[in-house]
Amino acid sequence: MALEDEMKNLDQVLSDIQTKVDFSGTVFVQQENDPAATASFGFSNRADQVKNNTDTRFGIASGCKLFTAIAICQLVEDGKLTFDTRLKDCVDVDFPHFSDEITLHHLLTHTSGIPDYFDEEVMDDFEELWVERPMYHIRSLSDFLPMFQNEQMKAAPGESFHYNNAGYILLGLIVEQASERTFTEYVEEHIFKRAGMKDSGYFSFDQMPANTATGYIDLPDGTWKTNIYSLPVKGGPDGGAYITVNDMAKLWKALFGKLLLKEETLARLLTPHAQVNETGFHGYGIWIKKEPGYAVKYHVMGYDPGVSFHSAYYPETEATVVVCSNKSQGAYDIMAAVEKELI
Repeated sequence: MALEDEMKNLDQVLSDIQTKVDFSGTVFVQQENDPAATASFGFSNRADQVKNNTDTRFGIASGCKLFTAIAICQLVEDGKLTFDTRLKDCVDVDFPHFSDEITLHHLLTHTSGIPDYFDEEVMDDFEELWVERPMYHIRSLSDFLPMFQNEQMKAAPGESFHYNNAGYILLGLIVEQASERTFTEYVEEHIFKRAGMKDSGYFSFDQMPANTATGYIDLPDGTWKTNIYSLPVKGGPDGGAYITVNDMAKLWKALFGKLLLKEETLARLLTPHAQVNETGFHGYGIWIKKEPGYAVKYHVMGYDPGVSFHSAYYPETEATVVVCSNKSQGAYDIMAAVEKELI
């Protein structure tokens, strides 16, 4: 199919699915070295009817756990850590009930067995977290610790995969202690800057830069509210960075172009360390869908109130897709449609 025909087909595919799911956000698709195709829908600011555009910054929730994993890998390359370094040996925090055998590898792969501060098997509404502990008090990584540090282990280290946000909070604390910088400063300097992600960052709700999408939660009665009281004030190692679709594409290019990690370390990050389901695996901060003999795609995703995000790199075709939305749902539907028609 000629590139021009592919772009027309993409426009039609996106328009059809957008109508069905009322998608609000921006989509980026690039196949090999072809020019990228983008499309935007909905409003970054509903009250003033400011439209989303290619340069709009979107929150990506847990999609930025990959940044945390890259940061840890860089510090391993610098000789400040190893993947077998134990948690008890690299963080000056007391965890009275945690196993002494938890390593960075366990934390990176969600196999540490520690309790989570948001356990998706126990609660399904992220907003429940802030009823007793208002989100505007959560501004540093240490603010999360009282939510899980005195709880009992859920499983032995390495025993099983259990998606875990608290583990990535701990990885952020490890980055801070090893680098002697705040987590967000480290990522912005050593990942965003090196990848050319000039419009991305960890922004506070009360200090948002221009052209940043507000997250919206649609209510059953047809009204809506913003997500400003539904999430921590500022994102961190477990989620909450803001990116543009172009910047996320630059991240994939920099990662696979070995601008962020050496070949050996990149291979370790991309190794399917933990099996999640029949074809799904988890590496370090990244999901891997495999068929026998080859990786179908490397991908990241994130969901928060007022945020949905999917992005993937397809090694067989060198294609990249980024889908950012400032609504709680929609990114998955767009991603699935793009994969079905074009990837």
